[in-house]
Amino acid sequence: MTTTWPRGLPRTLDYPDGTVADLLAGSAHAYPDRPALVDGEACLTFAELRDRALRVAQGLREQGVAPGEAVALHLPNSIWFTVAYYGVLFAGAAVVPVNPSQPPIALRRQLDDSGAVAVFTHPSVAAPLARALEGSPAVRSVHLVPATGAAPAPDDGGPVAFPVAEVPLDRLIASDAAPATEVGGDAIAHLAFTGGTTGVPKAVMVLHRNLITNVLQVACWRSAAVPAVDEQGRITLREVPGARTEHHIPLGGTATVSIAPLFHGMGMVSQSVFVATGLTAVVFGRFDAARYLDTVERLGVHAVTGSPALCHALLAVPGVRERDLSCVRLVSSGAAPISPAASAELAEIFPRAIVSDGYGLTEATMGVSISPLDDRMPRPEGSTGLALFDTEIEIRDLDGVTPLAPRERGEVWVRGPQITAGYLGHPELTAGQYAGGWLRTGDLGTLDEQGWLSLVGRAKDMLIYKGYNVYPGPLENILREHPAVAQASVVGRPHPRHGEIPIAFVALKAGAPTPDAAGAAEDLMAYVAARVAPYQRVREVVIVDELPLSAAGKILKTELRRLAAGS
Repeated sequence: MTTTWPRGLPRTLDYPDGTVADLLAGSAHAYPDRPALVDGEACLTFAELRDRALRVAQGLREQGVAPGEAVALHLPNSIWFTVAYYGVLFAGAAVVPVNPSQPPIALRRQLDDSGAVAVFTHPSVAAPLARALEGSPAVRSVHLVPATGAAPAPDDGGPVAFPVAEVPLDRLIASDAAPATEVGGDAIAHLAFTGGTTGVPKAVMVLHRNLITNVLQVACWRSAAVPAVDEQGRITLREVPGARTEHHIPLGGTATVSIAPLFHGMGMVSQSVFVATGLTAVVFGRFDAARYLDTVERLGVHAVTGSPALCHALLAVPGVRERDLSCVRLVSSGAAPISPAASAELAEIFPRAIVSDGYGLTEATMGVSISPLDDRMPRPEGSTGLALFDTEIEIRDLDGVTPLAPRERGEVWVRGPQITAGYLGHPELTAGQYAGGWLRTGDLGTLDEQGWLSLVGRAKDMLIYKGYNVYPGPLENILREHPAVAQASVVGRPHPRHGEIPIAFVALKAGAPTPDAAGAAEDLMAYVAARVAPYQRVREVVIVDELPLSAAGKILKTELRRLAAGS
């Protein structure tokens, strides 16, 4: 069906039989002295990053961590997250990324579910971990990393006593570097917990072959390149002649700001995308939108990546339109769909950039579709792009079987080499989401005749009002087009006669000229009503200071449904 495709790029890639260990080896060889990570005053070149990771891997072996065992990363964003991440993989173990801000009870549940035998942590979050580890049946050691500019030490925290052995990162790094443990493509690389925005988090089994293929799919798309392997088995990228535009990321030639939570799939997998493309990543901890833009200007950053929440925060910075952000050539949004109104505003403040939306999910490692980085291929309004190399997208009826025609709304199914192996310890849930090589995403969308994917919401978010299907996504986009609206989310509230009614939660822009909350709500309901069919109208608008967000920038609709039910 697809006739649209980025010029010059092949439709399929030749994936090497390697892992991200070979990828980091390739970048360390190609760009040995180029900074890979910058965190305040700390800096590691690509060669140094690989060396530190190999030393951590050997240190873990000396502590008894065996290939196939799981090691948790309970860390805020810092230079040492990436070192620990590669160290665990180089030791042949599986990485278990966990949200460092969650309470001890939730943390303990994830440690137990994954069977983690060791945990990397940071002084700022060590105390909750110590409580979570009391009576732990599996964890044998804790590895404390140093504070950095992105992840400073706590103001009021003293030493924490762990109920298991503590081996600081410095002692692991003191080990001699040894070759990475060889693992097969079917070995588990990540036990990545789903975001938990709609239920209890489950550990997704991301295999090494899923990880390396998805990293190469995204890196080659963004750099107009193909994979290459040298005689030592090191993996690099090679630009495709004639395929590159000014928006593609130049190999080994620019910088980016790493702001996405590294424990989340987008941030964690993007680390290896940065490695593959030779990008210098400036690691950010606590987000400050003005300081972020200062860094972009100062370093001449080529690519700005993040969630719609980050994009909205940048748009709200006072004086943002007076800044010179012409260095930016790519604004890449992920984690949730970005509205057409926000895309248009981003194009104003980044005048030389292309705004590229993307779609992915933990069960697909990270990426499924991305907008092409070519001005001559403008994406249709609201689209999240085209399927990546070797990836198929199909829209099916909610029965999960019947394929739908182009532009018909249904559930998004995906097939490709990045589709993971299912949920650890949950065969019944795996069987419900994975079928015949396809992944049932739970997202609702459309696919046009040219292969452009557009999302309209989650299957469980669809409302049925008086027998009509009402999709939150289009209503949210209309609300965001209103000049006073910063963010909006629509959920359903059960109704005794109508089934469900659409309720909108709206955060207004700072300084926006609006009447009082009641007047603003009436104005927004009328604004939507003028643009939709009668059955699609929003029946209530709730003005809030801000919408509840997950650490990855996704709106927590479960919380909004709770508020709607009680309002």
